[in-house]
Amino acid sequence: MDGRLRLADLPGYGFAKAAKTTARKFQNLGRAYLRGRPNLMRAYLLIDSRHGLKPPDLEAMEALDQAAVSYQVVLTKADKLKAGELDQVLARTSAAISRRPAAHPEVLSTSSAKGDGIAELRGAVAAVCGLLAE
Repeated sequence: MDGRLRLADLPGYGFAKAAKTTARKFQNLGRAYLRGRPNLMRAYLLIDSRHGLKPPDLEAMEALDQAAVSYQVVLTKADKLKAGELDQVLARTSAAISRRPAAHPEVLSTSSAKGDGIAELRGAVAAVCGLLAE
């Protein structure tokens, strides 16, 4: 490995204004990208906290589990929920991933609008990539 961090955004699941056949092609492309990549440290599955896990998210997690790709769920738009609501979504999400073989057990929550959780997300990415001094 050359020591550089690379991030890839994989489209093709969830909300998309595209024909189903086009969306399926993107999904297949994403799955092909994930297979056989020993240098892939972790995938981050971004979930809108206002909606929680939806069927397309569960399908993506199933694909990641089957490909044996470590992934971590990141709840986005946390600022749109009240504190108690966010706690409930975090608890439901944690329970839903608890028995998934490739899921990292810690669910993160973020708000790009307020910056909440961004430092924690950056730290998690840096830690998994071995970029933090021990």
